[in-house]
Amino acid sequence: MSSPAPDSGSAATRAIVFLAIAAFASQSMVRVTDSLLPQIAADMGVTVGAAAIVVTAYALAHGSVQLVIGPVGDRFGKYSCVTIAAGIATVLVALCGLAGSLSTLVAARLACGLAAGWIIPLGMAFLGDVIPYKRRQQVLGRFLSGQILGQLFGQAAGGILGDLFGWRRVFFLLAGLFAIATAALIVQLIRNPITHAAHASATRSQGFIADYSAVLSTRWARIVILAAFLESGLMFGAFAFVGADLHLRFGLNFTLIGLFVGTFAIGGLIYSLSVTYLIGRLSQIGLTTAGGIVLALAYTALAVEPYWWLTPLAVTGIGFGFYMLHNTLQTNATQMTPEARGTAVAIFSAALYLGQTAGVAAAAFVFDRYSGVPVFLAAGLLLLVLALWFARRLKAHRSESGVS
Repeated sequence: MSSPAPDSGSAATRAIVFLAIAAFASQSMVRVTDSLLPQIAADMGVTVGAAAIVVTAYALAHGSVQLVIGPVGDRFGKYSCVTIAAGIATVLVALCGLAGSLSTLVAARLACGLAAGWIIPLGMAFLGDVIPYKRRQQVLGRFLSGQILGQLFGQAAGGILGDLFGWRRVFFLLAGLFAIATAALIVQLIRNPITHAAHASATRSQGFIADYSAVLSTRWARIVILAAFLESGLMFGAFAFVGADLHLRFGLNFTLIGLFVGTFAIGGLIYSLSVTYLIGRLSQIGLTTAGGIVLALAYTALAVEPYWWLTPLAVTGIGFGFYMLHNTLQTNATQMTPEARGTAVAIFSAALYLGQTAGVAAAAFVFDRYSGVPVFLAAGLLLLVLALWFARRLKAHRSESGVS
């Protein structure tokens, strides 16, 4: 079993900063079409429901491609694969803006998901190759800031910029972001030796079946993957209905709802800025437990709040608590099977998308019949149970592996 080579300070930092830029562009694509659907529907002459297939197609492609990218990244180099994926995404995102029909736009979005889906999982796996485990969670926490800001920008671009300039120009802007990220990554591949040294020091892929077998035959890896699936299902199954609940319960307009839901990213950024302090004070086990407690309190507050203006505080708390728990899972995903790290992180990432899909379907059944209150209460309680269970399993694993 190989261990990651020590990072060489500024060289690793530069490489990871530009990966974060690519992650920013990738995450911007995930939610950008949510607010653009009315414009796309009007331009294409279809209903909003019919236009929503551009959201589904992207999510399906983005999540499913992660089941196959791991062995490729392990074999050919994670940084190189991310660079190529960003370059391909640049062209495909621009094609979205040029689409003349809904079917063409769906095809372009599907292809975009297949390309952009490589970026974040292989970026995380590369980080696992070059950053020693003791410092990895802090660095991953800062790497998260690119994803969080990308999500926030995607939502804002879809709403504000879409209203100002039209939906096609939003895609052209995102294509420009991917182009900038691609150029920066190419420069790093040419000038920064660590982008190649990481691949040289990492264990080579033994093939698709062998890599998957290495991951799934490891008990700890199965625990982390299961925890990721449950976390994503509980977290986003409930969070998907925050906006609908606010509209039905308080009659808020969608502009205000968008702003309130966006405070989730503020909670994530607070975590990203304080991750070093939190890890030093709480350790992974304490951080996991604290994240579960914060999530339980925040979701409970969201369920029982008597006034709509309390929502931003609750949603910010949800974002903060989620990243406390999620960043711990991410860190363990990068180390659960070091001999097939790219494959391990890709399976972990795919579990998040599958969990989210299952969680939304289950929460929708409850929401339609009983409102959002039981959905939020159940999510808070079960996320706390999950966090306590994972903290206990993490403590046992660290004891078994001799990690202090």
